[in-house]
Amino acid sequence: MPQFSVLAQYMKDLSVENPNAPKVFQFKTQPQVQLQYELEVTPQAEDVFEVALKIQAGVKSDEGQHFLIDLTYAGLFGVRGFPQDQVQPLLMIEAPRMIFPFARQTIMNASQDCGAPPLMLEPIDFAAQYIANMRKAAEANGAATAPAGEAPADAPTDEAKA
Repeated sequence: MPQFSVLAQYMKDLSVENPNAPKVFQFKTQPQVQLQYELEVTPQAEDVFEVALKIQAGVKSDEGQHFLIDLTYAGLFGVRGFPQDQVQPLLMIEAPRMIFPFARQTIMNASQDCGAPPLMLEPIDFAAQYIANMRKAAEANGAATAPAGEAPADAPTDEAKA
């Protein structure tokens, strides 16, 4: 019987910068949210993997940086009895989906601790990101295996690029 479970979840790293306080409370221009994230999967033992969700969330305006939050939130996941081709999607889609709400809450609390309104991140579509990464890898692999001087069959032509 296949089993997939969260064994533990934890904050690995949290960095909060509020470089322009208290001046930031007088900024007049509309700030923009800047968000980046990445996933890192690391085997820990047989059938046990750490999935780390690294999020960098910042708010910046023309007047300067309002705040910057770097968070690495991770979970330890047990995966047993699944076909090998299903393990990576579990770890790259389902695992981050399970820990994201806790990472989002941490970022929301940290932004409020900076004196700003709570920064509530929109949910991340990990499935769409996984599919995009798989397509990108397949395209790169196809380009790497094409004979010299030939583009892969599905590569855009010069006309398509223009």
